[in-house]
Amino acid sequence: MKIIAMISQKGGAGKTTLAINLAVAAESQGHSCVVIDIDPQGSAMGWQDTRTKESPVVISAQPVRINAILQTAHEHGADLVIIDTAPHSDAAALQVARAADLVIIPCKPSILDLRAIATSVDIAAMAKKPAVAILNSVPPRGSLTEEALEAIKCYDLKIIPEYLGQRAAFVHSLTVGLGVIEYEPAGKAAQEIQSVYQWICRFIDIKK
Repeated sequence: MKIIAMISQKGGAGKTTLAINLAVAAESQGHSCVVIDIDPQGSAMGWQDTRTKESPVVISAQPVRINAILQTAHEHGADLVIIDTAPHSDAAALQVARAADLVIIPCKPSILDLRAIATSVDIAAMAKKPAVAILNSVPPRGSLTEEALEAIKCYDLKIIPEYLGQRAAFVHSLTVGLGVIEYEPAGKAAQEIQSVYQWICRFIDIKK
């Protein structure tokens, strides 16, 4: 079983959107996936409440319950667990990072998001776990993407080479309890999520 921690100390970076969509992508590839939502806002749980399908399973939990839930997920044969964390929660994020095989840091190409990366990188370093950044809500035009990539390089942080665009499908799909690959299978958002998931599978060796 592999464990991914979604960590960003800034709100609105896209952690929940990415966690949910990667979980749906995992299930579509035949990988049993569990999402653990430790964000008090409960956005992932809210998504599940509007969903008609039983998988991926979403569990709301307090950080102190993480290890017990991970053990249960392992015993039930989960291939992948994705933990969605809250912003501004260094202690909880560190606990999750220590349990993870990979820390993913979503980041929008904005100065505030880029500045917030430093704390997330420090958390991964303290946990001694590999971390990667992913650019999210990338506009279709302009120089922001290249500028963001240059800024991230300052943190000596690996960047997932697939970006997530600023696409309405990500918003509309969540509203109706779907992932983008279910909502608009042939759309660009679906293609982006599938590419990101395939990259992650190769990086942490999730077997197909």
